[in-house]
Amino acid sequence: MHILITGATGLIGGYLCSALNKDHKLTVLTRNISKATQQLGPNIHYIDALTSVDFNDLDCVINLAGEPIVNKRWSDKQKCILRNSRIILTQQISNAIKQCHTPPHTFISGSAIGFYGRQSSTHIDEQFVDVTPEFSHHLCNDWEQAALSAQSTDTRVCLLRTGIVLANNNGALAKMLPPFKLGLGGPIGSGRQGMSWIHIEDMINLIIHMLTHSQLSGAINMTAPAPVSNAEFSQHLGKALNRPAKIPMPAWILKLAMGEMADLLLYGQYVQPKKALNSHYNFSYPTLDLALENLLG
Repeated sequence: MHILITGATGLIGGYLCSALNKDHKLTVLTRNISKATQQLGPNIHYIDALTSVDFNDLDCVINLAGEPIVNKRWSDKQKCILRNSRIILTQQISNAIKQCHTPPHTFISGSAIGFYGRQSSTHIDEQFVDVTPEFSHHLCNDWEQAALSAQSTDTRVCLLRTGIVLANNNGALAKMLPPFKLGLGGPIGSGRQGMSWIHIEDMINLIIHMLTHSQLSGAINMTAPAPVSNAEFSQHLGKALNRPAKIPMPAWILKLAMGEMADLLLYGQYVQPKKALNSHYNFSYPTLDLALENLLG
């Protein structure tokens, strides 16, 4: 297939390009072609504007672009950057698809389990509608609606409601490791909040699974089938590192340091990947112990 990828230099995008580049023709949209070439290699066609590719020639678009959500405090300006970096580009892609005579058959676009907002201990799947209308929900909902505007009888749209992606050289796990390696890790706040995670290998393989399983469309939870509480996650991570994990992080300190963004860590969801399981996707790392053992060795 000929696949256009945005956000290819991010954590998920980098792994995805490596996996797809063996069997497919890739075009990557990037703001810095030289940097992207160094990271991803020369066997990819790079563009720095959507107008440089004919969408009629594409089989699939995978849209992963977006300002990292936890890099800076959520000031009004930063919230605007987070929204614009996701929604404007996604709408531009949808508009380009709608103008095609022979549009791509699949449009896979990013989202996050933040769509559901903070939830209790109830396990939820893609049919869950009792969302909490906070910033993370509004951001993801508007992002998803921009992608869904491309949906037609010719183009199916898949929305990646992604949980915490675990990889051994970047992302959330890399940020957690330093204090845990020093024996200073532990639960955050109450520790009861849900942490819905996915191993990077399953994240990539599930996206590839979507390319060949046309029954998958709409919102798809990109999480492993065994979410855990924050306290359980801390225990598992400490065990994997052979370190104690009993030093709690009080909620008030996190709120002082991170402001509203601390809500992402203090509140969570227990998310089930019902659509993935119903499509007979087999997770390589269905439990946290297996995932951490693979990543941390």
